[in-house]
Amino acid sequence: MGCGCIVALIGMAAPRFAIFLVWLFSDRMAIAFNGFFEAFLGFLLLPFTTLFFALVCAPIGGVSGFGWLIVAFGLALDISSYTSGAKAKRDQAANA
Repeated sequence: MGCGCIVALIGMAAPRFAIFLVWLFSDRMAIAFNGFFEAFLGFLLLPFTTLFFALVCAPIGGVSGFGWLIVAFGLALDISSYTSGAKAKRDQAANA
């Protein structure tokens, strides 16, 4: 994929839109996931992890080495986005 930097920049702001672009313009989602159901669950629940997994997954051998560190970073981003959203709701309820 020649535009990896552009997808990465879009992915940081809107990971679901980046997953859509990757699915639309490349075959990375088909390489990374066995079926539609896995990719769709990742799209809904863990978008950063799904995007990073699709980008670092090799056609033969899957993810290895440094790629797992990138996937773990995606998981940390997903967890932090969920926890920061919950914290914002608590803060808003306390200020109201």
